[in-house]
Amino acid sequence: MRVTHRLTALAFGLVVLTGCDSGGDSQAAATTAPATSAAPSATAAGADPITAPATSAAPSATAAGADPTTGADPTTAPATTAPWAGTKQFVQIKSARTGDGRTYLSVRPAQKKAHPQFEAWVIIPGKGAYTEVPMTKDATILLSVPLGDGKHPASYSQAELVTRVTAQSSSPALVGYDLSFDAEGRVTRLQSLYTP
Repeated sequence: MRVTHRLTALAFGLVVLTGCDSGGDSQAAATTAPATSAAPSATAAGADPITAPATSAAPSATAAGADPTTGADPTTAPATTAPWAGTKQFVQIKSARTGDGRTYLSVRPAQKKAHPQFEAWVIIPGKGAYTEVPMTKDATILLSVPLGDGKHPASYSQAELVTRVTAQSSSPALVGYDLSFDAEGRVTRLQSLYTP
C-alpha cells in the first residue's frame, strides 16, 4: 500500500514537472515568435551588412563618370576666354569690327603650304566655328596681296585692316594670316600671306 502511494506521488510529481516545462517552452516560443517571423535581413539574404545599404543607394555623380570636383560631365569642354594665349596661329579671318575702342577679329585655324609654281602660299581652309579675338591697341599689322597693295608685306592701321577684311568677306578662304597672341589671348601681330 505504501509502495502504491509512493508510485502515485512520483507519477503526479512527474506530471507537474512536465507540465511546467512544456508551459515554459510555449511561453518562450511565444516570446521569440515575432523575431523569427520578421522579414529577412540583408545578412540573412547573404549580403554584407556593411555594404548592403551603400549598394542599394542611387549611383553618385562620380560613379556616373562626372568630374568629382565640379560635377561637370567629362565630355563637356571647359569654357575659356583666351584659347590661343601665348601662341602663334595660322588662321582665316571671316570678319573684323571695332567696338569699345578695340578691334575684334573672327578667326578659325587653317593650314598653308608653299605654292608649287610661285613664291606664294596656298591656303587650306579650316573647318568648324569661328572665334572672335581682340587685338591690342598697338598691334603690328602687315598686309600683302590680295589684302594689301603689294606683293611684299607693308604696314597698315587697324582701321584699314577692318575696311579691307570687310571688303574681302565674300571670299575669306583666299587669304590666310599669321597671328601672334599675348598671354591674355590678344593679337599682338598680324601678317597676311601673299596669295596670287
